[in-house]
Amino acid sequence: MGTGSEKEVQRMAVLGETHSRTPMPWEYRQYESNKTEVILVQVNPGEAFTIQREDGQFQCITGPAQVPMMSPNGSVPPIYVPPGYVQQIIEENGVRRVLVLPQAEFHPGGHSPLHHPPPPPPHAHLQAFIPHPHHPIMPPPHLYSGMAGSTGDMNAQYISQYHPAHIYSEQVSSDTHPPHGRTPFVHRDERANKTYERLQKKLKERQGGQAGGGGSLVPSKDSPPLSPQKSRGTPPAGGDLQNGLGYKGVEEQCQASATVTGLGTECPGRERDVEPGELNEKTQALQEWLNNMGKPVVMDIQARGASLGWVAPVRTVADEEQKEGEEKSEDPSFSYEVSVSYSGKDGKYNTAYSGKELSATIEDLRPATDYHVRVQAMYNCLHGNPSEPVSFTTLSCEPDTPSPPRKASGTKSSLVLQWKAPCDNGSKIQNYILQWDEGKGTGVFEQCYYGPQKQYRVTKLSPATKYSFRLAAKNDMGVSEFSEPVDMMTSCSVPAPPLRPELIQAGVTWLCLQWNRPVGSPKEDDIGYVLEMEEEGSGYGFQPSYDGDEVSCTVRNLHRSTKYKFRVAAYNAEGKSNPSPMSEFTTAPDRPSCPCKPSIKGKPHPTSFRMTWDPPKDNGGSDVTEYVVELSEGLSGSSWEQVYRGSAMECVCDGLKPGWSYQARVYCLSEGGQSPMSETLQVQMPAVPPGPCQQPRVVGKPKAREIQLRWAPPQVDGGSVVCSYSVEVFAPQAEEGKEVYQGPELDCTVCGLLPGRTYGFRLRAANKAGYGPSSERTEVTTGPGAPEACQPPHIVCKSPSCAVVSWEAPPCNGAAVTEYRLEWGAAEGSMQVCYTGSGMSHELKGLLPATNYFCRVQAGNVAGVGPFSDVVLCQTPCSVPAAVSSVHALRESEMQVEDRSSDREEEEEEGEDEGDGPSPLLYSPSTCLGLRWEAPCDHGAEITSYLIDIGERQPILTGPVTKYIIQNLQPDTSYRIRIQALNSLGAGPFSHTFKLKTKPLPPLPPRLECTAFSHQTLRLKWGEGPAKSTPTDSLQYHLQMEDKNGRFVSLYKGPCHTHKVQRLNESTSYTFRIQAFNEAGEGPFSSVYTFTTPRSPPAPLKAPRVERLDESCEISWEALPPMKGDPVIYCLQCMQGNSEFKQIYKGSATVFQLANLSSSAEYRFRVCAIRQCQDAPEIIGPYSSTITLLPPRIETPASSSSMGPKTAEALRPRRSLTDEQFSFLIIALLAVTSILIAVAIQYFVIE
Repeated sequence: MGTGSEKEVQRMAVLGETHSRTPMPWEYRQYESNKTEVILVQVNPGEAFTIQREDGQFQCITGPAQVPMMSPNGSVPPIYVPPGYVQQIIEENGVRRVLVLPQAEFHPGGHSPLHHPPPPPPHAHLQAFIPHPHHPIMPPPHLYSGMAGSTGDMNAQYISQYHPAHIYSEQVSSDTHPPHGRTPFVHRDERANKTYERLQKKLKERQGGQAGGGGSLVPSKDSPPLSPQKSRGTPPAGGDLQNGLGYKGVEEQCQASATVTGLGTECPGRERDVEPGELNEKTQALQEWLNNMGKPVVMDIQARGASLGWVAPVRTVADEEQKEGEEKSEDPSFSYEVSVSYSGKDGKYNTAYSGKELSATIEDLRPATDYHVRVQAMYNCLHGNPSEPVSFTTLSCEPDTPSPPRKASGTKSSLVLQWKAPCDNGSKIQNYILQWDEGKGTGVFEQCYYGPQKQYRVTKLSPATKYSFRLAAKNDMGVSEFSEPVDMMTSCSVPAPPLRPELIQAGVTWLCLQWNRPVGSPKEDDIGYVLEMEEEGSGYGFQPSYDGDEVSCTVRNLHRSTKYKFRVAAYNAEGKSNPSPMSEFTTAPDRPSCPCKPSIKGKPHPTSFRMTWDPPKDNGGSDVTEYVVELSEGLSGSSWEQVYRGSAMECVCDGLKPGWSYQARVYCLSEGGQSPMSETLQVQMPAVPPGPCQQPRVVGKPKAREIQLRWAPPQVDGGSVVCSYSVEVFAPQAEEGKEVYQGPELDCTVCGLLPGRTYGFRLRAANKAGYGPSSERTEVTTGPGAPEACQPPHIVCKSPSCAVVSWEAPPCNGAAVTEYRLEWGAAEGSMQVCYTGSGMSHELKGLLPATNYFCRVQAGNVAGVGPFSDVVLCQTPCSVPAAVSSVHALRESEMQVEDRSSDREEEEEEGEDEGDGPSPLLYSPSTCLGLRWEAPCDHGAEITSYLIDIGERQPILTGPVTKYIIQNLQPDTSYRIRIQALNSLGAGPFSHTFKLKTKPLPPLPPRLECTAFSHQTLRLKWGEGPAKSTPTDSLQYHLQMEDKNGRFVSLYKGPCHTHKVQRLNESTSYTFRIQAFNEAGEGPFSSVYTFTTPRSPPAPLKAPRVERLDESCEISWEALPPMKGDPVIYCLQCMQGNSEFKQIYKGSATVFQLANLSSSAEYRFRVCAIRQCQDAPEIIGPYSSTITLLPPRIETPASSSSMGPKTAEALRPRRSLTDEQFSFLIIALLAVTSILIAVAIQYFVIE
C-alpha cells in the first residue's frame, strides 16, 4: 500500500453505540488547505469514533464532537455499510456530507453512493496527529465490527486532527512509554477480554485442526508467497472490514474453508497468534472483486417458478492496472448463492440456489406474489456483498383444489350442499363445478351444478339412498382439480310402530326391557327410540324414561312390588312413529326387615323359658309367612340350633340345662326373601342345689390317731359351681354326727382319734342354691402305734469311699418292727434316706474322701415309724482330687491382657480406684478362648496344677489357677475341651467334654449419610436394610457425635439403620462417626462425617394492631430482634372484602399507614417476618393470625345528638378477638374448670 516500509496504513473505524437500531448520519465537511484538505467527521450523541494509529495505540472519541481529518487529495474516505443501508453524499455551500441511511430514506437525486472507492495512492507519506500522551485511549480490538452507522476502514491519508475530551482508559505513568514517546496498549475491559480470549481459543483450535488434518498449508505455484505476520502491537496492513461485517463476518466466512485456494494464504480471522491478524493484498483485492456483484436479471416468470441470470463480478480499474504489471493467472472459479424474500425488500431472505452456474430456476413459488431476489458471490471462505435486490411478481394460475362439499341439510328427496372458496391464485373465481354419481355407485360422475354460488340444492332424489359428490373451482386461468368424493345420504320415511316391549329381568327397584327394530326399516336409517312408562295409580300418564338408539333399557329408581305400564315409539329424521302396544310388568318385592328384639314372657324355669317378639316394621311389600327361632348355648354364639319354625310370634324353649346361659334370635320369611337376624336375647337359667356325692375314701392306711379322707365332686352341680363341702364323723355306737370339716377342698385329715377304733364318715356339697343330700356313710378303723427310738449307730470306714453302718433293734411298742430307715448326709440338716429294710447293718459306697458325714436310724412297724436316733459324725480318709464340674467361658470384658509386673498391677489398682485410668487391653475373642472353672474338692490334699485337653492339640498344664486364656486359635472354629485336677496323691478324673467356638472377625463400619434435615434436626441413615429393627437382627450399630470439647459422645446403639438427631443449632456443622458390632465383637469406627443444619425461619408474629384514623388506618406489629446477625424485615398483606391477600408493605419498619380506605368495605391484615441472609436467599416466616377492620357505622345527626355519650360509645364497633387471644381464653377456662374439679374431689371424696 505504500513505498516506505516504516509507514503503515492507518486503520480507522467508527462505533455507533446508540440504543436505536437505525444508524445516525455521519457528516464529513471538507475544507481546502494548500495541497491537503481537512475533513470534519461529525460524531453524533451517544456514539463513538475509534482510531488505531500507526504506533498501535487506540483513540476513542465520543459524541457530540467533530474530528478534523487531513486528506492530501480531497477524496472522501471509504464508507462500508451493513446490508439494508445505503450512503448518500450531499453538498451544501461547498461542504460535502456523507450520510448512512436505511434504504427507505435513500434519495435518488443525490450523488451516487461510494460503495467501492479507488485505493489511495502508494506515495502518501502523512504526518499523523499524536494525542496527549497522558490520556491514552485503548479500546478492545473486538469492538471493530460493522455495527449500524460505522464507517469501516479508512486509508492512510485520513489522519485524525482532534484532541479528545473524554478518555476511556486507565492512567499510565510516563515511565512505561516506549522509546518513541507513545503510550502502549495496556487496557481492555472485562467484556472485551472475555470475547478476545474466546475467539482466540477458537482460532487456535481451528489452526490445530489444520495442522493435524493431513498436511501443512502449501501454496500453489501461481499464488504469491505467504505474507509474514507482524507483532501483537502492529495493525494489519489492509482493510480489516469485509462485507460490512468486520472480523465477525470474516470469521463466519472462514468457517466453511480454512484456506484460500489459489492464493496460498490463510483466511483472515479475528484471532491469530498476533493481535489482530494481517490480510495480504491479494485477499483484499479478491474481496473487493467479490463485492462488485451486479443485479440479477429475471428472464422467465411463471406462476410457480422463475428463471434468473447474472454476470460474474467485474474487477475494478485499480485491479486491472495492477494485474497488467503482474503475470497473468487464471481467474478464480466463483460460486453463487441466490436468496429470495417474499416479505419485502428488507424482509428475511431464504437461500433458493447455491452453485457455480450463472443462471438458476427457482421452483415452488406462490402464484401472484411479489418476490425480491439477490445474488451473492463467494470464493471458498470469502463472501462478497449481496447484490441489489430485484423484484418480480409471479403469474396467476388456476385455483387450488377446493375442500369437499358438506351436507347442510336434507330430506327424503333433496340435499343442500355447501362449500368454502379455495385460494384463487391471483384470479377471481368465477364459477364452481359440482358433479355427482346419480346414486349409482359406479364412480362415474356427471355435472349437476355450474355457477358462482357456494351452495346448491339437489332435488328429486330417492329416499334412504347414498350419493357421491365432488367439487372444482374455475377462474380465468383454468379449472382446478376436483376435490375428494364425499358420500351423503337422503332421509327415510317415518318408521313403523315397533312391537310391544318384553321383560328380560325384574328387580326390586328396576326392570330390564327390550324391543325389536320396526319391520321394514332399512339398516342405513338412523332410528331412535322413546320408552314411555306409567306407574299404576300415579295419575300422571305415560312419561318418557329413555331416549336413545339402543333396543334395550334398564329402568331404575322404581318402587318395590309395583305394577308399571310400558310402550315404545321409534323416530328418525322424518318423524316419530305411533307407540307400540302396551305391556305391564311388576317389580319384585323386597325382603322384610328384621323382627323386633325378642323378650322373655314370665319367669324362666331351671330347664325352660317362654319368649315372644313383635312383627317387623317393614314387610318388604309382601306378608310374612313364618318365623324361625334359633338358640345358641353359651355367650360365644359360635353355633346356632333351630328350635322353632311357624307363624306364631311366641314359643317355649325347653330341655335346657339349669344355671346355663343361652342366646336367642328370630328372623322371618316372606315372598321377598329372608329378613336379617333380630337383636340377640341373652337368657340366664336359674340354678338348683347339687346332687349327692360319692362316699369319701381313705387315703393311705389309717393311722393310730388320724385318718386322711378324699372325695370327688358331685356329678350334678345344679347349674352353679360347688363352693363348699361338709364332712360329718360318727363315733362308735353314736346316732348323731359331728361336723369336723367345712371348706372348698376335696380332702381333709381328721385328727384326735383313738387307735384301733371304728368311725363312720359322710359328705354333702353346696352351691349358691344351698346344700344337697348327704352321701352314704363310710366305716374306717384306726391302726396300731409306732415303735420307740433306736440307739446311735456304729460306723467303720473300710476305704476313703466306703463305710459300714450297724445298729440295734429298739422296743417295738406292741407291733413287731418290720423295717429300718437309715439317713446319711454331709450336713446334719440335709440327710437323705440311704437304706430301708429289715437288716441291722448297711454298707455305703461312693463317698467323698476327707469328708465329714452324719447318719441316724429309725425303726417302723405296721403302726408307723418311731423317732430317729441321735446323730453320729464320721470322717473319711484323703484321696486324689475330684473332677472339675463347673466350667464356663469368660466374657469379652473379662479377657484382659495381664501384666505380670507388680508395679503395673499396683498402677491398675490405683487407676480403678480413681476411675480415670486407661482402658485395659483385651484378648481378641476371634483368636482366643477364656475359661473359668470352680476348683473341685481336693479330697484332703491341696491341688497343685490343672491339665487342659483341647482335642488334637498338645494338652496345656497350668498352675493352681481357676482361669486361663487359650491363645493362637482359628476364628469361627469349634473346639472340644476338658479339664483335669492334680494333687500330691495323683490326678483326678477329667471333667465332662464341652464345646466352645471362637467368634468371627468384627464387622466393618457402614457408610453414613444424611437423608433429611431441618434447622434443629438431622436424620442419618447407614447400611442397607429397613428403618426399624427386627428381632432377628444380629448386626448392631453404635453412632457417636463430637461435642464442644472434641470428645465423641454416644447417640444411638441398636440394630436400626436410621436415627434422628434433635435439639441442634441452626447453621452449625456437626461431626459424626459410626461403628458396627455383633456377636464377634466391636468393629473399627468409620471416618468422620460432617453435616450442617440450615438456617431457621423467623418466629411467627402476633396479630397486628389496627387503629382507624379519619380516612386511613395505622397498622403496627411487634418487632423481632436480628437472628444471628441477619436483619429481619416484615411483609404486610391486606385483603379487602372477599378478595385475595395483596402485599401493601415490605420493609424493616413496624408501623404502616394505609390511606384512602373505603367506608363500606371490610379490611383484613396479616404480617410475617422475613430473615435476610447475607449469603443465602431470604427465609419467609409464617404469617400471623388475621385482624379485621370493620367499616365505621354511619349515624344521622338527629340520632347522634339524641343519644348520650354512653350510648354512642356502646354503638362503636367492637374489636374482635384474634385467633391467639381466642385460644388463650379457651385454655384459661379449661384450666380454671380443672382446678375447681380437683378442689371438689379433694374436699368431698378424699376427705
